[in-house]
Amino acid sequence: MIADIASDLKADSAMTLSKASAGCQLRIRQLEGGECQRLREIGFCEELEISKLSDGRNMICSVCGTRLALSKKLGDQVLVEEIHGVEEIHGVEMA
Repeated sequence: MIADIASDLKADSAMTLSKASAGCQLRIRQLEGGECQRLREIGFCEELEISKLSDGRNMICSVCGTRLALSKKLGDQVLVEEIHGVEEIHGVEMA
């Protein structure tokens, strides 16, 4: 039951790459759509952490130190969740 609730919370926090704001650190949750096979072939896959650098008709993402341009149509097929880069534990910031 708790695992189901946690799964639902993660699903609720997911959005498409197209809808994510530029400057966000993201984790890919799911690739779904006919055009996603090519992304998987180049290493753009589930659980990968990326940065969305710019927005617009074509989005620029940083993936493993490489910049990759994606169309809005393709970005609509990539489900992501935002990663909060700095966590605070006992008053000390941990990156």
